[in-house]
Amino acid sequence: MTELNYTHDAAAQSWIETGNSAGCDFPIQNLPFTVFRRVGGSEKSRCGVAIGDQILDLAALSLLSTLEGLSADAVRACCNPQLNDFFAMGPAAWRALRHTLFDLLHRDADDATRQQLQTCLVPQAQAEHSLPARIGDYTDFYTSIHHATNIGRLFRPKDPLTANFHWIPLAYHGRASSVGISGQQVRRPLGQVLPAGASVPTYGRCSQLDYELELGIFIGTGNAQGEAIPLGEVEDHVFGICLLNDWSARDIQAWESAPLGPFLAKNFATTISHWVVTMEALAPYRQPWLRGNDAPQPLPYLEHPRNRSQGAIDIQLEVWLETERHRRDGALAQRLSRTSFRHQYWTVAQMVAHHTIGGCNLQSGDLLGSGTISGPGPEEAGALMEMSQAGRRPLTLDNGEQRGFLDDGDAIVFKGWCKKPGFARIGFGELRGQISET
Repeated sequence: MTELNYTHDAAAQSWIETGNSAGCDFPIQNLPFTVFRRVGGSEKSRCGVAIGDQILDLAALSLLSTLEGLSADAVRACCNPQLNDFFAMGPAAWRALRHTLFDLLHRDADDATRQQLQTCLVPQAQAEHSLPARIGDYTDFYTSIHHATNIGRLFRPKDPLTANFHWIPLAYHGRASSVGISGQQVRRPLGQVLPAGASVPTYGRCSQLDYELELGIFIGTGNAQGEAIPLGEVEDHVFGICLLNDWSARDIQAWESAPLGPFLAKNFATTISHWVVTMEALAPYRQPWLRGNDAPQPLPYLEHPRNRSQGAIDIQLEVWLETERHRRDGALAQRLSRTSFRHQYWTVAQMVAHHTIGGCNLQSGDLLGSGTISGPGPEEAGALMEMSQAGRRPLTLDNGEQRGFLDDGDAIVFKGWCKKPGFARIGFGELRGQISET
């Protein structure tokens, strides 16, 4: 795991003043990666890094004589329209480029450096984003004991958790082709549903559309087929984390899931945020991963002292709902929930390690979903299904509207950030997706 270093200094500031603003998601201590181009332009997409309200264009930076050695090699890999080649270079290259960018953007940079980098800055308001990586495979986990318990109680009140939940970071293989970027318009899916009391299913539009609050985990370097990644080495293989919404068609899922798990209920859309926050930037917000003495302890391959001492990450997360009426009335969106990733039953390292023990070869750019993130309280639920008790107790919004599940025109917004005394606040930007009315 990444040790703290000078790039985590809370006192550090950038010569780009918007990066020093209180509450800024993208101070110099963050420097998350994206893929973008200017809105309306004919230029190719390229990789960039956020600082304040600007994007540092890494393709433009590569044309300057500012970088050398491993940093220069790394920035050349970022001239491509995906981050895969940079991911594949490994943690030494990731660290070298991030540290060099930190130095170039630091307030102590000389005037000549500032003048050169000014030519590489693009206002975020003038950028449009695409997927940060070519996603070869997508796996979605199920790792929140609070979410699993809340959902289980709706259908199995006396035995809400399956026995394997305590032993395995459960997951299923999702559909990489339908992963989209923030701003995605999501069409309500069609599928089979078994109405209550019926013995024959019907075909039609999903009527129980839901979101799932998750994080996306991008694999940096992969592993050879047949060779597992040991738990203690996982974070040399994980580049960073983004926000992720794994949209879910609950009524379709209820009918199709036995015995192989969800299919059409999950394969129609998954939305991720623009920015990938590096594991190095997240180092100050690590926390001990706790497993109570009364709970089953992990099998040896899922145990490591560093996972116990630093496996959890305190990423604060919020879900907001903006309805068609909110927009029509000029009203603000309503916050539905707030929680933290630190509550997750399994860690990022355990998810990756378990994924590979059977011999599966992960590849640069593969995406893992953390599974729905719910905390212990009712206000920390990561899905509308939990809050509305599967639609039985619809939520009443501040404007009087009710929601058991999502309506056409509804937009869901995720926000994420990390904050800790003695360290800078860093954020993930926001993730937005809207249910299409067609």
